[in-house]
Amino acid sequence: MKALYKQLGISEEVFDFGKEIEDSLKDRFDEFDRIAEYNQMKVLLAMQKNRVSEECFGASSGYGYNDYGRDTLEKVYADTFHTESCLVRPQIACGTHALAIALFGNLRPGDELLAPAGKPYDTLEEVIGIRPSKGSLAEYGISYRQVDLLADGTFDYEKIKAAINEKTKLVAIQRSKGYQTRPSFSVKQIGELIAFVKKIKPDVICMVDNCYGEFVDTVEPSDVGADMIVGSLIKNPGGGLAPIGGYIAGTKECVENASYRMTCPGLGMEVGATLGVNRSFYQGFFLAPMVTKGAVKGAVFAANVYEKLGFPVIPNSTEPRQDIIQAVTLGSPEALIAFCKGIQAAAPVDSYVDPEPWDMPGYDSQVIMAAGAFVQGSSIELSADGPMKAPYSVYFQGGLTWEHAKLGILMSLQKLVDANIVTL
Repeated sequence: MKALYKQLGISEEVFDFGKEIEDSLKDRFDEFDRIAEYNQMKVLLAMQKNRVSEECFGASSGYGYNDYGRDTLEKVYADTFHTESCLVRPQIACGTHALAIALFGNLRPGDELLAPAGKPYDTLEEVIGIRPSKGSLAEYGISYRQVDLLADGTFDYEKIKAAINEKTKLVAIQRSKGYQTRPSFSVKQIGELIAFVKKIKPDVICMVDNCYGEFVDTVEPSDVGADMIVGSLIKNPGGGLAPIGGYIAGTKECVENASYRMTCPGLGMEVGATLGVNRSFYQGFFLAPMVTKGAVKGAVFAANVYEKLGFPVIPNSTEPRQDIIQAVTLGSPEALIAFCKGIQAAAPVDSYVDPEPWDMPGYDSQVIMAAGAFVQGSSIELSADGPMKAPYSVYFQGGLTWEHAKLGILMSLQKLVDANIVTL
């Protein structure tokens, strides 16, 4: 095994360092296996209940009327996430698009959007209008209010209570940290926040950005009161097989409202051809619990490796996992670039290229991204990225298998060792 890793570019010193840490994580990995088994049975039960058949894998074109496979898949998602309804569509380009559809579909001029977890993910700033952009919510007369987290990364309930008013229509909760160094939120924490908000204003819509969090726990935010949960199929629920797409699961009314924004008023969920992607959507969702498990193991391995080397990591090496993202504060642009070069070098696709920082659309600084993936930009596949600004934190996620995630981390460490940034 060591000789094979050497052919891949991993030195004996780095291999042994990683092996020692891996051996210490066996009990923790056993728990991830149990969570994945529970979620696997949950997905299987939903598929059997909805009588998934070969007919579901057929393709539709044009308007996509009466696409049996599409409609059945949406029932499978709804039953898995315990919601009344769900949109699962290839017409949804990414997670930000899914969130925008959900927001625009359920907010009206004069309404107010409240973010109780501080600044949202960078690409939502233009959707909301925090950074001026054509077609933003702000241009449609929808106001925005934000409550920052407390110093320990928890919700500021006193200020949230004060922020809720007669205009507050929708509360948007981001489960993962995004490009921040705060903790990600557990489903339990999200449920407590939703209960608090609903007690103050029962008719408020609570939407959770569930990106990177699906199948990390045995429950989802929809199990604890969320009216909508939203995510991307090139993250956890696509299982690495979905080539595009997003989902919006929730109450019948919220999902229906979102569908009118996805297509147009009067058509909603009735149209939208699947163009041959149904089989990949079904198979990806079936595999998603196991693929997510591999990504979680990789994230925990990364936390333990880099914490032992003295780098600040969030979550730390022993904290419970709430998503697949592992943040490592590297402290310099050179270290951030070296880390990402290591992830790219471990990829099955484009392993021979070096990632470089660039002006990525939707971000306020240059971003470096490493993602030698089968699906462009897929972050359930082995990937790492980060903004080129202090404190130079990298966000590592994915790996279709634990073994590949492990190689990615070892290779990132190898690049840091080779650049004399890290000494083992």
